[in-house]
Amino acid sequence: MTQAIETAGERPGTPPPDPDHADATPASVAGIPTQPGAPGRLPAAPAPAPAPTRAGSGGRLALALLLLGQFMAILDVSIVNVALPTLRTDLHTSDSGLQLVVAGYILSYAVLLITGARLGGILGHRRTFLTGLAVFTVASLACGLAPGSGSLIAFRFVQGAGAALMTPQVMSLIQRTFTGAARARALGLFTAVVAGGVVVGQAAGGLLVSADIAGSGWRPVFLLNVPIGVALLIAGPRSLPKDHGERGEGLDIPGLLVMSPAVLLVVLPLILGHDEGWPAWCVISIIAGVALFGLFIAVERRIAAQGRRPLISGQVLRVPGLLPAVGVLLLAPATWGAFLFTTTLHLQGDLRMTPLRSGLAFVPCIAAFALVSLTWQRLPAAWHRWLVPAGFTLAAVSYLGIGPLAGGGARYEVITGLIGLGLGVMPIIMTVALEHVPFEVAPDASGLLLTVMQLGQVIGVATIGTVFLTVTADSHSTRHAEYATGWALAAATALAAATAVVLARRRVAIAE
Repeated sequence: MTQAIETAGERPGTPPPDPDHADATPASVAGIPTQPGAPGRLPAAPAPAPAPTRAGSGGRLALALLLLGQFMAILDVSIVNVALPTLRTDLHTSDSGLQLVVAGYILSYAVLLITGARLGGILGHRRTFLTGLAVFTVASLACGLAPGSGSLIAFRFVQGAGAALMTPQVMSLIQRTFTGAARARALGLFTAVVAGGVVVGQAAGGLLVSADIAGSGWRPVFLLNVPIGVALLIAGPRSLPKDHGERGEGLDIPGLLVMSPAVLLVVLPLILGHDEGWPAWCVISIIAGVALFGLFIAVERRIAAQGRRPLISGQVLRVPGLLPAVGVLLLAPATWGAFLFTTTLHLQGDLRMTPLRSGLAFVPCIAAFALVSLTWQRLPAAWHRWLVPAGFTLAAVSYLGIGPLAGGGARYEVITGLIGLGLGVMPIIMTVALEHVPFEVAPDASGLLLTVMQLGQVIGVATIGTVFLTVTADSHSTRHAEYATGWALAAATALAAATAVVLARRRVAIAE
């Protein structure tokens, strides 16, 4: 998914941030990952920050290292999609196993995202970035050498944890290292890297799998990270700016220990239920997960009452318009993640495309997505609030064309391009949602929305992906499955459009 970065707006009566020492700005994000930049933290007493730079070879090298780390994290979401059919054949991976290969990375990233950002503030952004990079690199090597689907899935979870430590620090270090025009250029390059990562991932995944280097099949899609990661680990300690963090505030460990199993208990049955025949334990697990979410709310309230900082602040949830934005950012990324997952299986299934050809088939879709997400701010401001429901309506109608045009050809790629065009409005949701957030809780608000977006992708792969796999198994045809999938995607996107209308109207009411 692509990202566009915006500086937090100032509220009347709220002191503006120090532009040279702010840990991070809220990120306007559309979709994989986006991986994604993440919120920084706002300490009560800022730790000594490195002197901001405006240019210079040292600053450019530091920026290159940070952006390359961000690029790897994004690449690993999309590059795996194209390798799924080859994985199925080589490792005899089940349908639920394929879903977990994709969802495991995003799931651990989503659950640990806010914690990763907080650790950067406590331990220092450079140290946390390099630690996350080391975990990510070792896990990538383990994924590339995995002997079976079970170990691959386990290593994907570890890889996501490394990304959750690494990527939140990228935006924080950019904000703390650059100022003025240099910062603007750095943010522009950051946006370009995130926007291009998905496109490159789809194409590079297809190229690597098709090349079948030394008979390695899918393994290079993971091993590609290893030499890059090692080079960054060698250069990083000398090139990235030093910071020592702020140790006065601890992590919300109780909240994390309750939230993590709650998410797993809800999501894993949705993924595994299809292969297991939906046994009773799936229902019991989901009920237990929902109950743990209730316990998580109680734990967070207690943490806040003790004067400590919870993972999700009640003040954030009370911000006008934020809850509708959460609904939109759960639904829309769900359709995007499911669309990439199911369409890849169809292109290499009934359409018999090579991995390279199937990867290139996504370029019109993702290019349209990037075009809208990077240029929408040039449109009149009065249009912005209505662009989201309009874009989702276009995407919903376009999803309905997936089934009738599932035979491939130019018209199929036109439809997928229209889907990308419609979903490209997702960065606007972040902008609208964060517009009335007080600056002191803006990092927490953006962190919540980013986490919801990642969980949305996981839920999309788990639910709509299961619809696709079930129909494929029953009909022995991915083309027939595309009809059912198209209707499911359209329904979810239409609901996102309706929720976006509620968000737009609340914004008008607040303005008046």
